[in-house]
Amino acid sequence: MDDIPLYTLLIAFVVLIFVSAFFSISETSMIALNRYRLRHLAKTGNRGAKRTSRLLERTDRLLGAILLGNNLANMAAAAMATTITFRLVGEGELSLTIATLAVTAVVLIFSEITPKVIGASYPEKIAFPASIILGPLMRLLHPFIVVANLFVNGLLWVFKLKPQSDQAHTLSTEELRTLVLEGGNFLPQKHQNIILNLFDLQSITVEDVMTPRSKIEAIDLDAPDDEIRSEIATCNHTRLPVYRGRLDELVGVVHIRKVLNRSDGSEINAETISEIMKAPYFVPIETGLLTQIQNFQDQQDRIALIVDEYGELMGLLTLEDILEEIIGEFTTQSPLQAAQFTRSDDGSVVVDGASSLRELNRQLGYAFPVDGPKTLNGLILEHLQEIPEPGTSLKLAGCLADILQTQHRAIKSVRLSAAELPQSNNDL
Repeated sequence: MDDIPLYTLLIAFVVLIFVSAFFSISETSMIALNRYRLRHLAKTGNRGAKRTSRLLERTDRLLGAILLGNNLANMAAAAMATTITFRLVGEGELSLTIATLAVTAVVLIFSEITPKVIGASYPEKIAFPASIILGPLMRLLHPFIVVANLFVNGLLWVFKLKPQSDQAHTLSTEELRTLVLEGGNFLPQKHQNIILNLFDLQSITVEDVMTPRSKIEAIDLDAPDDEIRSEIATCNHTRLPVYRGRLDELVGVVHIRKVLNRSDGSEINAETISEIMKAPYFVPIETGLLTQIQNFQDQQDRIALIVDEYGELMGLLTLEDILEEIIGEFTTQSPLQAAQFTRSDDGSVVVDGASSLRELNRQLGYAFPVDGPKTLNGLILEHLQEIPEPGTSLKLAGCLADILQTQHRAIKSVRLSAAELPQSNNDL
């Protein structure tokens, strides 16, 4: 090497530094790639994404080729720097120290930190072109990589370590939820809310969103004809349950439009409704909402009657109720629903005691627990263990609840506000 001109050694040293930088920037960019975006680009026909995906299918071989090339370039650069220093300063311990410090600084700055920062910042722009070189290089170094991997696998076996497969890149539901939340710059807020609501469906049962028994509108076939006609004329829904005598004796569900078409101007009576109504569709109260969507599709129905383990009617569920859980409230609501929330000038809200806790959380921004009672009335009764008198105050999930009215062993109306309670009041 003494016959090689100094400028040639300097050029070779610079080239080796660039080679080392290439392997460093390639390694970081390959690891920093978003695997899901990479798969998407590969499916859309992006050639660089396809090449890179093939390389990442065998990460051990890819890293083996990169690290082998990187280490060879670094060691050659260190030897070259030592030779150059000996030429300039002369041989000795001082020259060796200068060469070591110089090559360490150059490699650290120009071959490690700077390339890796760039590779992490622009993974796609670096990895896709780099794959053109890394592919043939992997095939060229394949024998050496295989031998190295044999030793590596042997060490992993000794230490009882098992490399993670591609399954490690699958996402859990919570990770997907975080991904959606962090994608706010790419997803409109409405779309983001819909996706998050879909994740919640797997933990929600029909009991959480059903219309409770006390709010079901229905037709009694044993009632006089004028009462039946009045119920049909004033109903707020297109389908109504039909019963005889008491609500537990359900005999069917009738579509109001069919009743009006069938009557043809004649009197509507129980016989007319009996001929048109269809058999009721009952669903257990513990049925999951996702399961019920499929059930509605299989049954080709839009309304289900919810029963408990004893067969007692607990509530009513429609397809629209499930859709509202996903996309939010519809603009058209019945007068009964619209009257559940009344805002006051002081910022408080007067709500119906039978209001769903999920509705209060969603529409008014409260944080009531939904893993127990489903209504505000149930939550208050569970907390107090008695039917409160009007004027009773308590703290629920950080807000003040004033009992305004009770009726028939249930809480009729409650005022909710953010005011602080006195020390003697109850807390939840």
